[in-house]
Amino acid sequence: MTQKITAAITAVGGYVPEDLLTNADLEKLVDTNDEWIRTRTGISERRIQKGIDQATSDLCVPAILELCKKRGIDPAEIDCIVVGTVTPDMLFPSTANLICEKVGAVNAWGFDLLAACCGFLYSLTTGAALIESGRYKKVVVVGADKMSSIVDYSDRSTCILFGDGAGAVLLEPTKNGFGVLDSILKSDGSGKIHLHMKAGGSLRPPSYETVANKEHFIYQEGQPVYKFAVTRMADVSEELLKRNNLTGEDIAFLVPHQANKRIIDATANRMGLSEDKVMINIQHLGNTTAATIPLCLWQWEDRLKSGDLLVLAAFGGGFTWGATLVKWGN
Repeated sequence: MTQKITAAITAVGGYVPEDLLTNADLEKLVDTNDEWIRTRTGISERRIQKGIDQATSDLCVPAILELCKKRGIDPAEIDCIVVGTVTPDMLFPSTANLICEKVGAVNAWGFDLLAACCGFLYSLTTGAALIESGRYKKVVVVGADKMSSIVDYSDRSTCILFGDGAGAVLLEPTKNGFGVLDSILKSDGSGKIHLHMKAGGSLRPPSYETVANKEHFIYQEGQPVYKFAVTRMADVSEELLKRNNLTGEDIAFLVPHQANKRIIDATANRMGLSEDKVMINIQHLGNTTAATIPLCLWQWEDRLKSGDLLVLAAFGGGFTWGATLVKWGN
């Protein structure tokens, strides 16, 4: 019997900008304070990409080059790059297209996938399917966002949340049972009223009016989003465990989207996980949208052992949400 091909994560790379935006800095911009931000979100600081002509692709390049170096491969060996992002460099060409040129992935094709904070999970499942098809041997999946480019820093409800960063994983085929084992991904477009960007697409193209009305920034209704996120992220994580006949005791780490510490805690409690089994970096990086989960993998990589079972879980605008089961190793 032929062993099934699965997509193993064989290398991880990450990058966050050097410039810090602390809660003390935000106190000078809007009516807020450090204690209020920390108690409600768990965030103390976030990283912001500054400089002229710096875009999301420029966050991705060092992350991809790092994983190539770790794996000992040339970027020319990459077959495909899938980029989960809501802050592409431009509407076209795709950010993936630009990254291929910047890193020297001259034999790769690629595309962007837009699913808000679920962008990495959607992209990971897509990349895994490409590997499982047998047609591709090296697929890079990136989660990256320059959230500072769409944050209104006069809106105290959203500017405290977001940071910039990129994380990337290399997927390669294995028949040893490692890698991406299962995913449950969900979508509900009715959630758009609570979390979206009003203008910039074909529905409301850019105009003097849309710019004057600040419609090119994140719009979020905090309470409905929080309510949905707490239930949906926990529900889908529990469903994933049950579908695979697992309990929280079988899981080495929960790797949750870093939107809000209270949402993370609720998901962990539902799965019966103690805090030492939950990857949390929101205090230092904030919500980097599609980048949060791969950045956690990057920062926790030295603590992961071959055979560890991980649950990756996220919730994002749209609404989108999902959970993915990964067996670490190759």
